[in-house]
Amino acid sequence: MTLEEFQQELRQGIPSPLPEPQPYDTTVNHAPKRKDILTSEEKKLAIRNALRYFDPKDHAMLAPEFAEELRKYGRIYMYRLRPTYPMYARPIDAYPAKCKQAAAIMLMIQNNLDPAVAQHPHELITYGGNGAVFQNWAQYRLVMKYLSEMTEEQTLAMYSGNPMGLFPSHKDAPRVVVTNGMMIPNYSKPDDWERYNAMGVTQYGQMTAGSYMYIGPQGIVHGTTITVLNAARKLGGGVEGKLFVTAGLGGMSGAQPKAGNIAGVVSITAEINPAATQKRFEQGWVDEVHENLDELFRKVEEARSKKVARSFAYQGNVVDLWEYIAKNNIHVDLGSDQTSCHNPYAGGYYPVGISFEDSKKMMADQPEKFKEAVHASLRRQVAAINSITAKGMYFFDYGNAFLL
Repeated sequence: MTLEEFQQELRQGIPSPLPEPQPYDTTVNHAPKRKDILTSEEKKLAIRNALRYFDPKDHAMLAPEFAEELRKYGRIYMYRLRPTYPMYARPIDAYPAKCKQAAAIMLMIQNNLDPAVAQHPHELITYGGNGAVFQNWAQYRLVMKYLSEMTEEQTLAMYSGNPMGLFPSHKDAPRVVVTNGMMIPNYSKPDDWERYNAMGVTQYGQMTAGSYMYIGPQGIVHGTTITVLNAARKLGGGVEGKLFVTAGLGGMSGAQPKAGNIAGVVSITAEINPAATQKRFEQGWVDEVHENLDELFRKVEEARSKKVARSFAYQGNVVDLWEYIAKNNIHVDLGSDQTSCHNPYAGGYYPVGISFEDSKKMMADQPEKFKEAVHASLRRQVAAINSITAKGMYFFDYGNAFLL
């Protein structure tokens, strides 16, 4: 695709005629299927909400397609509209915008959806299991169109991924005003959120996904480094050779092994999703990946004895890691957790004793059973951590709601 063709595609918004359906790409990391939570009437409303972006002449064709996506994935992503051009941030002058601010925002959006950056790029989820840039690809296309037209005296209003339109403003006003996850307190339980997200009326944008500002694990490398460094210093006796054990390599939690290296400790980060582990390894965020715990700890003890900063990934469930440490009476200096425990029942936490793929299936098809498995797993994890802290480990929550 030439630069001119790329710019034209951004300007046109939703194309007419619509593109042909695309095959489901199994080479990227996909969001888990969401549970079937809508009533039959709510499903009809979800489809009507999705169709509002399209010419009425296309509704008869799209309605069954969107109904199937809702049935199969628990959300309507509009895969048909996913762009065929490679998704990554171009130089700012490559964007067809009337002002630099709009071009900068287009660049930021494409960075958030870059497969090298985003956790579930085809579902428009950047990090945290449900931190969405948009709810669907129609919203992406419309926003890029609005940004290509925006002048320095206009503001784009965004509501949970939905572009409300361009409004007159002035040069000193924000070019985009964004709101995500607007919930009425009496209707803001986890199932309420799942229901309204499935209906297409709200999304959870995290801190930097739905505001287009995500910069990957590097966003918290500095803070994680300082936290690990000072926690290690508080224990006394120097930083080198101290062992830091934690969990999570998806999204921002990928900063942990790099921060451990900078701080000078030996670290182990558990991750259940092989795709997330491999991405962090290929990007250089972690030094080694191991599936066998005996082999892992041979390498860990070697690094500790030499007082060499080294980051290890354990490809497996963090509960197995903690229980192995407790059973074998291994001394750990620092412990933490950075799985997405704010979202434990929809992909943020995977229970021990169940495979990653089976967990995803149970999450969608047997949500109550999955919830019970999560609770049982968390109880085991806390029991193991408590037994290790009783022997001198310092454990801290790093903002992921684990202690909650």
